[in-house]
Amino acid sequence: MLNKTLSGKPGAIQKVFFFVGLLCSTNELSIEKAKGNEMAKASDKATKYSAPALDKGLDIIELLSLSEDELLLKDIAERLGRSPNEIFRMVMTLVERGYVSRSRSNDRYSLSLKLYATALRRPLLNRFLQHAIPQMRELTLASWQSCHIAMEDNGDIVVVASVTAPGNWGLALRTGSVIGLHNTGSGRVLAAFRDPNDLELLIKSHRLAAGEPKFSAKDLTDRLPAIRERGYEIAGSDTTVGVTNLAFPVFDSFGNAAATVNCPFVTRKDDIEVPSLDEVGKMYAKFAGDLSKYFHGERNSKN
Repeated sequence: MLNKTLSGKPGAIQKVFFFVGLLCSTNELSIEKAKGNEMAKASDKATKYSAPALDKGLDIIELLSLSEDELLLKDIAERLGRSPNEIFRMVMTLVERGYVSRSRSNDRYSLSLKLYATALRRPLLNRFLQHAIPQMRELTLASWQSCHIAMEDNGDIVVVASVTAPGNWGLALRTGSVIGLHNTGSGRVLAAFRDPNDLELLIKSHRLAAGEPKFSAKDLTDRLPAIRERGYEIAGSDTTVGVTNLAFPVFDSFGNAAATVNCPFVTRKDDIEVPSLDEVGKMYAKFAGDLSKYFHGERNSKN
C-alpha cells in the first residue's frame, strides 16, 4: 500500500526524504556542523578507517542538500571551512557523475535529483523492513510479546510489519491492517510527534478505520501533550480488553515520527516466566531508538 505514488499525499515529501537519507546522509548535519567538520575529524580518534576524499564529497552533498539556493564554489568552500582549491576537483567530479548540477550562466551549484532516482531503484519501504524485521523477531523472542510497526499513508494508519509472540498463543495485528488514528497508540504517537501543519492535514485526511468511533480534532489533540511529555504512549487498549498498548516513535531526519514501534502487551497467568511490562517497555524503547539512529533521526524540540 505504501509503495503507491507519493505525490499529492500529506507528508509524502517527508516520507521520501526519510528513506532517501539512507543513501545521502552519513550524519544528521546542520550548516553549523558542516562548518566545524574539520575540527570534528581532528578530534575523533575512534574511527578505525579514514577516507578523506569520500568525506569531502559527502560534506559537499550534505551541504547542498541543506541549501535552498544555488551556491558558488567559494560559498561551498567557506561553509565547509576549506579553500576553493581543496574542493574544486571533488565538485567537478560530482558534476561529471551527475550528483551535482552546475548552472550554465553563473557557475552556481546545486544538488541534482540523481540521489533521489538512485534511492528509488530499490523499493523504499522494503529497505526499511529488511532492516527492521530481523530485529523485531529477536525482540519478540526476548520479550514474549508481539511487535508491529505502523506508518501513516494518506491519512490512514497502516501496519507495515508484524511479528507474533512466541509460544502457543499471541495477540498480533495483521500486516496491511488499517487501524484507527484516535483510538490506537500507533495513531496517537504518529500524531503527537509531527509538525503542527502536518497534524492538521493528517486529521483532515483521515478516514475512520473499521470500529473507530467518530472523534473531533480536539478529542485527539487533548491526548497528545501527555504523550509528548512522556515521549511515548502507554495506555489500556481502546479496542481490546486486557491489553496494554505501548507505542514508541521512530524519528526521521526532520524530527517527526515517521513510524511507530508497538507492543500489544498481554499479561500471562501461567508459570512461564516472562519480562514485566516495565522491562518490555525498555526493550521496545531501545529498538525504536535504534531505528531512529539508523535513519539519522532524533526528536524535533518543537514537537
